Amino acid sequence: MLEASHIRKSYGDLEVLRGVDLSISSAEVVSIVGKSGAGKSTLLHILGTLDRPDTGELLIGGENVFAMRDKRLAAFRNERIGFVFQFHHLLPEFTALENVCIPAYIGRRDPQAAERRGKELLDYLGLADRFTHKPNQMSGGEQQRVAVARALMNEPAIVFADEPSGNLDSVSSRDLHELLFRLRDDFNQSFIIVTHNEELAQMSDRRLEMSDGILM
Repeated sequence: MLEASHIRKSYGDLEVLRGVDLSISSAEVVSIVGKSGAGKSTLLHILGTLDRPDTGELLIGGENVFAMRDKRLAAFRNERIGFVFQFHHLLPEFTALENVCIPAYIGRRDPQAAERRGKELLDYLGLADRFTHKPNQMSGGEQQRVAVARALMNEPAIVFADEPSGNLDSVSSRDLHELLFRLRDDFNQSFIIVTHNEELAQMSDRRLEMSDGILM
């Protein structure tokens, strides 16, 4: 599903990633842990094509993504990659359903088909009674499930999650962890998760540790 080779990234004189190699299979959940400043989020942003490495190669579904021009890469990202972040990043003026459908609208998919899929995802995630609610009318756990539905909207090949439970209480955090594995089982979904939550890391198919810009 994903193959990263010799990924390096520096900011000025600071070498953040020092030759990272990583392979992810279909329907695999991999957690990356490590101290703050180890390079975890930088790696996630590069694997998610939000940033480009200084050197190295990244294949997603067999496609060499960094050989693409920016416009094509943005379209590929929208079609094949999902993101879940710590702080949801839901648009406050839009309803739950509208937030979920945004990736489909960006990809110029049929609005009625997008709405049907959005409702199916929200229903699957236990939010059938929240279609018309705006973010400030939902709990933190509900907002994060909306963010998960949005990440799945375009049926991505892989989902990247950066501290997905870092802003949730313990009950909502456990619910989210269980949800990610149910998604893997039900939708054959692959996840790469950066987390400080050791419970989530231990639940994963693989737990990798990053130290000084290298995966251990």
